[in-house]
Amino acid sequence: MTRPRPLVPGPDPADSVGVVGEFGVIARVVARSGTAVLADVGPGDDAAVVRTPDGRVVACTDVLVEGRHFRRDWSSAEDVGHKAAAANLADVAAMGAVPTALLVGLACPSSTPAAWLEGVATGMAAECAPFGAAVVGGDTSACAPDSASVVLSVTALGDLGGRAPVTRSGARPGDCVAVAGRLGWSACGLAVLRRGFSAPAAAVGAHRRPTPPYAAGPAAADAGATAMCDTSDGLLADAGHLARDSGVLLDLDPAVLRETFVVGPLPQVAAALGGDPLAWVLTGGEDHALVATFPPGAELPDGWTRIGSVHDSDGAGPGVRVGGVPAAAVAAELGEATGHVHFGP
Repeated sequence: MTRPRPLVPGPDPADSVGVVGEFGVIARVVARSGTAVLADVGPGDDAAVVRTPDGRVVACTDVLVEGRHFRRDWSSAEDVGHKAAAANLADVAAMGAVPTALLVGLACPSSTPAAWLEGVATGMAAECAPFGAAVVGGDTSACAPDSASVVLSVTALGDLGGRAPVTRSGARPGDCVAVAGRLGWSACGLAVLRRGFSAPAAAVGAHRRPTPPYAAGPAAADAGATAMCDTSDGLLADAGHLARDSGVLLDLDPAVLRETFVVGPLPQVAAALGGDPLAWVLTGGEDHALVATFPPGAELPDGWTRIGSVHDSDGAGPGVRVGGVPAAAVAAELGEATGHVHFGP
């Protein structure tokens, strides 16, 4: 593993947000934001106008705080843009919808380089482009005088295309549990960065720019998925939300999880750091894989892997088990919490 080099050069004071000004920054960002196919009115007016062919709008919001969700010495501006967009676009996909537009709220110090914000806009535009989506509006503000952190609040809109939304509350005993996407790669990359290294590139890149399986969400809805959610906080944590909302017990197969998802850089990095890579698979977030349940006998769409089954809680209460063992106990054995804690240390 190699140590990272700083990604952010010394700022040019003449290019700071405070010098360029709000509307100068907005003009430069909008120039890099792309065009949303379904937007009748885009950036620059009091509000955007986005067509809704389905007649319903899927909407979600994520907040990214510098120092909590990203670091400018670890990630480029484009990386941050990709990551901010992906966190929201994956939630739209988890409802069985296709993204249509983003709205972005930004708070930053006046010393923030305007070129850095252009990079964020470029990353967001690239992440949205495959859907014909784009940033259609938002707001900017200086942060508190005593704060040096950038805050991004991103709202995503999506279209169901005639599908029923797939919520977290529809799983039933007898269903199977399946996952689409990668698990543990972002957490593996974060572990590398925290130790002052920047390789393997595949792990670090997965943390900087997650690759959610966007198409898997609508495909799962079309295949009759009964419940679904994004695994932004980790498989155990988010499967737990699905289990509680559905009032069921999910039992995950540890052998399948290890065989299918402990791949790529995970074994190498875990061996170097003296850990068990299954911990990242079970508890690591920000890969934005999708976890869903499907009816008995359903044919899983391409990209989905069966990892367990749904059972009645039998009076024990809803929750998640791994090979019959409660999730909390499995996580504790691996030396981890069951997933990301937003108001933890």
